[in-house]
Amino acid sequence: MKMKKRSYTLKKRAESQAETRQRIVEAAVELHRDVGPLKTSFSMVAERAGVQRHTLYAHFPDDRSLFMACSGHNMEQNPMPDAEAWRKIPDSWERLRTALGELYAYYAKNEKMTAAVLRDVEVSPVLQEIAKIRRAPVVKSYVEVLGEKLSAKQKPMLALALSFYTWRTLAREGGLTPAAAAGQMAQAIAASK
Repeated sequence: MKMKKRSYTLKKRAESQAETRQRIVEAAVELHRDVGPLKTSFSMVAERAGVQRHTLYAHFPDDRSLFMACSGHNMEQNPMPDAEAWRKIPDSWERLRTALGELYAYYAKNEKMTAAVLRDVEVSPVLQEIAKIRRAPVVKSYVEVLGEKLSAKQKPMLALALSFYTWRTLAREGGLTPAAAAGQMAQAIAASK
């Protein structure tokens, strides 16, 4: 009987630790979206999660470990469009318009978080490292799927089209919908032969 009770107690403790960790990650993700990763202190995360700082440090001893957990959680909750689905579209220009439309819709839905993270990536080596791990492979898959039939002059235009900042300029300053912005960029790429 003692063995079962200890096993039950250990299981409950592990569940409690997992719940605490999840609460910390969710609190940090909210703060990263609201103020940005670099402006989010461990004290702010602890307060938002309802834990003591030592508890937070027990789960995440440094910024890198917290950023990795948060970026993984955010990508799981808000996945970027999947490039493999676009391979099934036979016409390369329709594929490009579809892909950009989906990517721009993603940017619209995740604008606040994307803007905060990209701003901080500019100045943080740790965030640059995490972006290479989390975001770069996704963008690379976009370039592979969408750029396979593009000329050398068109490929830089594709990079421009995939940029969050391009979407933001077209949508926020230009007032275009994701579909209209995607059509404009697809036309610009086609014209840059």
